[in-house]
Amino acid sequence: MNDILIIDDDKELCSLMIKCVEQEGLKASAVHSGCSGLLMADNNRDSCSLIILDVMLPDLDGFQVLRKIREKSNVPVLMLTARSNEEDKVMGLRIGADDYLTKPFSINELLARVNSLIRRYTTLNASADADILTLGSMTIDKGNRTVTISGELTELTGKEFDLLEFLARNKGRVYTKKQIYTQVWEEDYAFDDSNIMSFISKLRKKIEPDPEHPHYILTVRGVGYRFNKEA
Repeated sequence: MNDILIIDDDKELCSLMIKCVEQEGLKASAVHSGCSGLLMADNNRDSCSLIILDVMLPDLDGFQVLRKIREKSNVPVLMLTARSNEEDKVMGLRIGADDYLTKPFSINELLARVNSLIRRYTTLNASADADILTLGSMTIDKGNRTVTISGELTELTGKEFDLLEFLARNKGRVYTKKQIYTQVWEEDYAFDDSNIMSFISKLRKKIEPDPEHPHYILTVRGVGYRFNKEA
């Protein structure tokens, strides 16, 4: 499962971007034409949290690709261009780009924009849903901050509730420990990974029928956690 899809015909730049975003705990893949980019975007619509899209591509240009993406998805799109033409930037933003970066750019600037767009998209998706989530026998009431399982109230601490509600509201999407901390604790990452694991373990003991074989909060080995899409 990929967090970021890169559509750019510069293979060397793609390799560099993948290496850099992976150091941030994100996963990425790259394709090098507009047509293959559209196919990947469609196939990974439920798992992709950001698309980095170059304007100059060998078949469809980036604007054509963006128009087609926007017919099916509101995933954030960061457009790249080697041209500093303001008209290109205006056109991209008008047809649905979320941000624009002119080549050459610094890796630090790229990563700042990537993290900002993913954080904004996740927050907007979370806030757009209803206050009550029903997931099988579990009901999460955000307004009253209560969780019931098979009609029985389950006592959670404040952060345990925030953690459960965040993962459940974004079920099926994989988050690294760093992303979970940034979203739930709402501050810069300064938390030991083992503490996130401890929170997950305690939460599982309270909500899982069998904590040793979780049904709700699943571990994605080498990446992080996701809430079971089938729950």
